[in-house]
Amino acid sequence: MVSKNQRKQILQLKQKKYRLATGLFVAEGEKVVEELLSASWTCVSLFSIAPHFHPQSELVTVSEMKGITHFKSPSPVLGVFKLPLLKKIIEENVTIAVDGINDPGNLGTIIRLCDWFGLSQLLCSKTSVDCFNPKVIQASMGSIVRVQCHYVEDLSEKLIELNKPIYGADLDGSSLYETNFETKASVVFGSESHGLSESVEQLLNHKVSIPNFKSGRGAESLNVAVAGAIFLSEIFRAR
Repeated sequence: MVSKNQRKQILQLKQKKYRLATGLFVAEGEKVVEELLSASWTCVSLFSIAPHFHPQSELVTVSEMKGITHFKSPSPVLGVFKLPLLKKIIEENVTIAVDGINDPGNLGTIIRLCDWFGLSQLLCSKTSVDCFNPKVIQASMGSIVRVQCHYVEDLSEKLIELNKPIYGADLDGSSLYETNFETKASVVFGSESHGLSESVEQLLNHKVSIPNFKSGRGAESLNVAVAGAIFLSEIFRAR
């Protein structure tokens, strides 16, 4: 049974301020929760509508799960976890950064992409959505356990500090397929609506675009997560 206090706390964790105040976040879905448990992330409470999901899980009704889910349709499993301890930024040949990405689904997918291509960290501007937003956690499909998101106060300053050529996704840039990415590189993606911030754009050594093959009218741009997948595939294909 879910108590009133538990329900109140779980629903409050939709908001970043409560996640920071309590040091907790919510994960929903069997795949995501299993990934977090397998990675030994500290689980404070665990609820399931299916019996025997996990020794720690508490059996609840579908109605109770509907009362605590952060989504329109409840998942069969919901867990409350402690926020992990932050690690230091490490040296990787390729560093991916996001500048003002506000859509949780896009950030979650980019985290998953980093995981797929073997990257263990992602730089995020302070203006980007919180990686422990429930929708980000869900979209990452558990990759959040292997990809550390570093929120930096000044993204442009951090990019300078990394001392690598900086490539930025830009509609007016050179073709991705004609760009030679150096072994060590920083690659930055901005929001679909505003693109890269002025301070980051000024640092770019290379503006890069994905050419379209349309004739006449068509899509104005690609979803940033889709663009990220194409970029990363091309970067690692050439290595």
